[in-house]
Amino acid sequence: EHIEPILKDIATQEGYTHCGPSGAGHYVKMVHNAIEYAQMQAIGEGFEVLKEGHYKEAGLDLYAIAKLWNNGSIVRGYLMECTEQALAKDARLSKIADYIEDNGEGKWTVQESLDHSIPFLSGAHALYSRYISRQQESFAYKIVAAQRAEFGGHKVQEK
Repeated sequence: EHIEPILKDIATQEGYTHCGPSGAGHYVKMVHNAIEYAQMQAIGEGFEVLKEGHYKEAGLDLYAIAKLWNNGSIVRGYLMECTEQALAKDARLSKIADYIEDNGEGKWTVQESLDHSIPFLSGAHALYSRYISRQQESFAYKIVAAQRAEFGGHKVQEK
């Protein structure tokens, strides 16, 4: 209560609310960041479909698509603006490694959902996608490929 006037003064208009008892604001921010993880992952996966899918050979202009989607599309927003800006600098993102850090808040939120038996599939998917991005090579994926070869004679890619 003592610092509330200061927080209101420094926040953007409508950019502040009292969320509840002590710790509730941090809790709300934690969940916010996990939702952000999921939205970012969905955008990334969507653009990969555009890049590698049916029109791969046509070389769709991903920057133009991001720009289009930022001007009247239902998926417009700050994260799409960030996507547009990144693609404007380098449409192939050639200087960026496919390694994604995390700050722990996605993990905390997924753990919270597990602790309370609350489904949070998109958040868990986004968190695990970040972990997968850090692997140079996945032994788990090798096991799955080997199993498929053993039980069904499915082809495996060799190094």
